[in-house]
Formats: sequence, structure tokens, C-alpha cells
Amino acid sequence: MLPPSSIPITGSHGNALMLSKASNKDGASTAIQPTDPAEHLGAAGQLIHPDGLVQPSTGTRARIQESPDRTAERFNKMCHAVRTILECVGEDPRRPGLLDTPERYAKAMMTFTEGYGLSVWDVLNKAVFDEDHSNLVIEKGIDVYSVCEHHLVPFMGKMHIGYIPNGSIVGISKLARIADMFSRRLQVQERLTTEVANTIMEVLRPQGVAVIMEASHMCMVMRGVQKSSAITYTSCMLGSFKTDDRARNEFLSLVGAGR
Repeated sequence: MLPPSSIPITGSHGNALMLSKASNKDGASTAIQPTDPAEHLGAAGQLIHPDGLVQPSTGTRARIQESPDRTAERFNKMCHAVRTILECVGEDPRRPGLLDTPERYAKAMMTFTEGYGLSVWDVLNKAVFDEDHSNLVIEKGIDVYSVCEHHLVPFMGKMHIGYIPNGSIVGISKLARIADMFSRRLQVQERLTTEVANTIMEVLRPQGVAVIMEASHMCMVMRGVQKSSAITYTSCMLGSFKTDDRARNEFLSLVGAGR
């Protein structure tokens, strides 16, 4: 994992990743130095932690730092829990079709939640660059798959991300990777949308960030009201997208969510 101080940034806007460049007596830039961690604070508290984790859960660090023996113990505990569930619904976990299901499900759940332990610095992988571009940048139609924290069933859909640079741009694939980082958690769509927007705002310090997500929730399709055609829309507008009608309308027009 790369700490903030080891991420080089091309050009003169060294604060794009919440870093700053010191200058010598001649005014030339020297080594990149991390700024005060207090500058990482988001609306809901410390958004990006010094190690790059973004709003980690209570057991996140224990999971990513544990020994191989502890990992095996965790995995076996999950498998046992799945076998218990199979028994409680009246199934026989020993029959051929279900014999390996506990292990398969445990592996899948660890994949579904791997986003908790990802560092935003690793996700960005140095792909932030100084660029004098001040017009709208959009990544449209990013496939997003997540797990509803209320029922532990999937919800999936598309995410559209836009930002107006303020001296720095990010590799376009990194927008999708940030979306993945937060979707690979137990989530609700409202929080997922906001976390993606806030993280891009904190990392790039752009003029504004806009995120829209449209998704189908299996908790509404397979159970409850059972409405298979219902689509849920969420949005988060920050900076100029919140204050400037023209910027917001341009984003909405180009995205055309739901078309």
C-alpha cells in the first residue's frame, strides 16, 4: 500500500491528492509532503484515513492484518454458519448439490465485501495528473453490483460520475474503480452514491462532483412487494453541480439516466 507521501503527481498542483509540495529558498519544488490529516475530514467525519482506507468498518483492519491461521478460522466460522442456515431451512447440507455450498458462499461473501480493505491510494495507483482542463468530464454507465445490508441480497445497476476539474484530472478507469471499492461492501444505495461522490471530491478537489445511480434491488424483486420493473434512482451533487444550474443541467442532459 502506498501512503499519501509516496504518490508522485505530475505538475504543480501537488494538493490534488491532499498533498503539498515544499519549496526551497529559490522557489523550486522539493519533495511532496502530506498535508494535515485534518484536511481529510468529510461531512460525516474523517473520510479518508492516513492509510488510505475510506470509512472502514469496525473489523476492517483486523481482517486485512490478520495471520493466515486467523483467516482460516474466520473462513471456517463462516462455513459453519452457512451449514446452520441450510439446516434451518430444512435442507440437508450433506447432499451432493449442497456439500460444497458453505465454502463457495464464504468465498463469494469475502469477494463481495473486499472493498472495505482497499486503500484509495492503491486504487488510484498514481493516476492523478495536472491538466489545465476546466470542462465537464463524465464516465457514464459504470456497472455496479453490491449487497443490500438489510437482507443480504444483491442490488445492481449503473452509475454515472461527472466532475469539473480544478487543475487535476484522474485516469478515467479510476472512477469505475472507486465505484467498485464502495460497492464491494454491505451497502444501501443512498450511502453508496454519497461515498463515491465525497471521495472523488476529497481526492481531486475539483470544482464539483456529480454522481447518479440507478439500480434494481432484489429485496424488492424476490421478496416483499415483488416489483421486478422498479428502478431506484439516487444522486449526490457537490460543489458547482449543487450551486450552478447550468453545470447540473449539462450533466443531467449528457447522462440521460433511465434512457
